[in-house]
Amino acid sequence: MDLDPEDVFKDEEDDPDNEFFQQSESSKEYVVYLVDASPKMFHTTCPGEDQKDETHFHIAISCIAESLKTQIISRSYDEVAIFFFNTREKKNLQDLNGVFVFNVAERDHLDRPTARLIKEFDCIEESFMREIGSQYGIVPGSRENSLYNALWVAQALLRKGSIKTADKRILLFTNEDDPFGRLQGAAKADMTRTTLQRAKDAQDLGISIELLPLSRPDEEFNVLIFYADLIGLDGEDLALFMPSAGQRLEDMKDQLRKRMFTKRIIRRITFHIVSGMSIELNTYALIRPTVPGAITWLDSVTNRPLKIERSLICEDTGALIQEPPKRFKPYRSDNVKFSMDEISEIKRISPGQLRLLGFKPLSCLKDYHNLRPSTFVYPSDKEVVGSTCVFLALHRSMLRLKRFAVAFYGSSSHSQLVALVAQDEITRDGGQIELPGMHMIYLPYSDDIRDEEEIFPDTEDDAPRADENQIKKAAALIKRIDMKDFSVCHFANPALQRHYAVLQALALEEDNIPEIIDETLPDEEGLARPSVVKAIEEFKLSVYGDNYDEESDHLGKEKVGQASRKRKDIADNAAKDYDWADLADKGQLKNLTVADLKTYLNAHNLPVTGKKEALISRILTHMGK
Repeated sequence: MDLDPEDVFKDEEDDPDNEFFQQSESSKEYVVYLVDASPKMFHTTCPGEDQKDETHFHIAISCIAESLKTQIISRSYDEVAIFFFNTREKKNLQDLNGVFVFNVAERDHLDRPTARLIKEFDCIEESFMREIGSQYGIVPGSRENSLYNALWVAQALLRKGSIKTADKRILLFTNEDDPFGRLQGAAKADMTRTTLQRAKDAQDLGISIELLPLSRPDEEFNVLIFYADLIGLDGEDLALFMPSAGQRLEDMKDQLRKRMFTKRIIRRITFHIVSGMSIELNTYALIRPTVPGAITWLDSVTNRPLKIERSLICEDTGALIQEPPKRFKPYRSDNVKFSMDEISEIKRISPGQLRLLGFKPLSCLKDYHNLRPSTFVYPSDKEVVGSTCVFLALHRSMLRLKRFAVAFYGSSSHSQLVALVAQDEITRDGGQIELPGMHMIYLPYSDDIRDEEEIFPDTEDDAPRADENQIKKAAALIKRIDMKDFSVCHFANPALQRHYAVLQALALEEDNIPEIIDETLPDEEGLARPSVVKAIEEFKLSVYGDNYDEESDHLGKEKVGQASRKRKDIADNAAKDYDWADLADKGQLKNLTVADLKTYLNAHNLPVTGKKEALISRILTHMGK
């Protein structure tokens, strides 16, 4: 499969030229939101965003609504279902007690997230007690098991799709860590056993069960009592899961966001290591640009999307050309014709695979070589068994010897050298922060690395240099305003957020557009802290001194600007001495001196660095020649 570096951020599902787009069913994600509706979810409260008490049921509903709004933008082709268990009323195809299916009760398949579904779900709390009701579904003296019934209904809905390709998930919201705590003896043991077996049956069918627990204010959620066995937690997984139980709405939103939007594979590529040895790699985009969706043109009468068709018409006869278009290249007295397929084949210089060329010390890889976001690569044994073993051996050797791999890779028309840099596992507080793997860095071409442009100060004096005291004060100021653990992922794009807020208001027929907080604006409150203000004043004092007057400095800048304009006028007059267009047409620019060429460049505010050939090329580009 071809791998285009320029197209590295496009998902496999969005590319119409590959199998993942043509077989969209296999790339969908099927999600069942399973919400505990027992009385404890309504009686337990915790502080919300505005310091008002919010019930755990409200937190779960708010999290799901927020997830659906995000999902409808980012992955609208996924399918979802929303269940409640421990309910008074029942609504499901299996007619099981204590289970109420909100959106697909009358069907045996899931629903795509839509604006109507979100609008109806936003109002669920107002009518829940009246139309659905809450009650404990597991009580002494009864054989009813609402959790077992809910897993059964969810499993029946998630039968759709292939086990190998479709991602099927059940997200369970609850604050009850011991659902069978009211039972005793054989009844408790029997229900626990049958429920765990039902969960295991679902997992054997490729369905993952994920728990989003809510802790009570006075007691943490104890996953060891029951749910560790239900979702299959043990060892390190159990230790990592324990701190994830959240009490606040933001905690739950963060947990759900992490689980719903996991890293997805961009491409699968073949990595040729030596002759006769190749492994399979999955590639992941850690950072990808996000832009508003493309404009869809609608018919003014029917309001249906317009379909664009292109037809080729013969210039001589005016008839429609039915045959595929061909291009030609004049050769002597004949025109050599090429079909589009032949042209594509001629341009194909790489099969889109990764080929190892050698290794170099890490010191040879400079910061300025990383011109675009790198791609994370990790082995896969799905197609080539043993890929992980070979990859790990290579990975460990590169870490031990402090080397990076140089490889050739590219699409059918774009070849490029890349650097594969091994990354060791990063852990913090017993949790894994970064996976072990390799970062594929796209190395620049020689033309991409340019010399620094010369900067001529407006005054005749040399450019000022900072002394040791100024450097010290500047370092102290930067230290004060430094953002710890900064990441671009912590800040949302305000333009995109505003765009999506408008779309949400239109789709849901909301009167008010949701408020957008621009997180990219300066932190005025933080900059007003006494320690920061003091550091700024000390830096200003070290640069300008005690007698600095801003008003006189402004007047001085005006004088400097006048001198700069005077020099520019001189350069303009010098440039008028030549007919530059005529010299360019006759190819006589090369007869001028470098100083003459620079008069044209200075007159048009163009860079004046480089050799004579570079200056001539810059002039011709500016003239459009």
